[in-house]
Amino acid sequence: MTKRTVVVTGIGAISPLAATAKESWAALLAGESGISRIEDPRYAELELPVEFAGQARRFVTDQLTRPESKRLDPSSQLSLIAAREAWADAGIDAESVVPERLIVDWATGIGGVNTLLDAWDTLREKGPRRVMPMTVPMLMANGPAAAIEMEFGARGGARTYLSACASSTESLAEAYRHVAFGDADIVIAGGAEAALHPLPLASFAAMQALSRRNDSPETASRPYDVTRDGFVLADGAAALILETKEHAEARGAHIYAEVAGSGITSDAFHITAPDPEGSAAARAVIMALEHADASREDVAHVNAHATSTPVGDVAEYHAMRRVFGDHLDSVVVSATKASTGHLLGGAGAIEAVFTVLALENRVAPPTINLTEQDPEIVMDVATAPRDLPQGDLLAVSNSFGFGGHNAVVAFRSV
Repeated sequence: MTKRTVVVTGIGAISPLAATAKESWAALLAGESGISRIEDPRYAELELPVEFAGQARRFVTDQLTRPESKRLDPSSQLSLIAAREAWADAGIDAESVVPERLIVDWATGIGGVNTLLDAWDTLREKGPRRVMPMTVPMLMANGPAAAIEMEFGARGGARTYLSACASSTESLAEAYRHVAFGDADIVIAGGAEAALHPLPLASFAAMQALSRRNDSPETASRPYDVTRDGFVLADGAAALILETKEHAEARGAHIYAEVAGSGITSDAFHITAPDPEGSAAARAVIMALEHADASREDVAHVNAHATSTPVGDVAEYHAMRRVFGDHLDSVVVSATKASTGHLLGGAGAIEAVFTVLALENRVAPPTINLTEQDPEIVMDVATAPRDLPQGDLLAVSNSFGFGGHNAVVAFRSV
């Protein structure tokens, strides 16, 4: 079967930085941090060791109807907001869409954890009659995909990908395949996470995965820095509209970038720790480049997974050195979780949006909070906005998750 050219024609996001994709991009370029202290009194009462996070939900209130706020888990709320923005940005005339040719490929790492845990509290404290009838539809991990599917009338399929922190990059990888090989003309792809709740925060803290810089939340996420001490949990969502280049050009759509290739592998190593050699992660990058008919020398920019954990950042560096060799010294690397925190299952989607905008604007976003780079990580990390070359460019967005999940998407400038 002939592979069709896949392009991005719409983007949307709600992040700890801002309420929209382009506002988030502007804040990212300005070197802002979306990390702040959690004011919810539940957290103080429980004396949690971590008191801060990336809080996207503060932007939700004026973007949803009252029924949507009541009947959707926060993960679905964020998803719907991002998808609506991307759809509007793509300028698609709903009347012209063939429902059977429209697919939703969506992702989450944890799903409706707030609904689940709040319902359990209600059951224990108030009894079974007070548990909401919509509890199960709200807590289902496929709830966000279902909400988007019904919003836009997608009848080609609505799939949910759960691969921890690689989830939404995996959703993009599958969306690319669905368009490239003829399953759909248009795909709404992306992911979301809304896991800010005392229990997940306490659990991540217990495994020593989170930064504990309670005295300076805005500097807590510091990928590649010698003083990094863990990631910062964050909420948010991002969506991309993928369609064939032919379909996009026929309707006169703005094209941000081409989705050039993707790769998915697994470590088979450990449930939480990455393979320190990065061999399977490297294979995912190589697969993406092979799909793109590109060489490693074609890559000018990488949006790294770079969670700010002592072990994870080094493992990813080894993977990239395996792939790029000496050419890695010529690649501009950005670690945008320094600004957004870690959106878990939504991380890959927001980082894909940033990668697409980096190509369109020919600028790599900065990695904030990097004051002394780890000598084990020998890469060119942008600490201020960095101009990218003119001409044809290739950029890569990496995501790696608990369970050894590796997902990579490659984008090409247009």
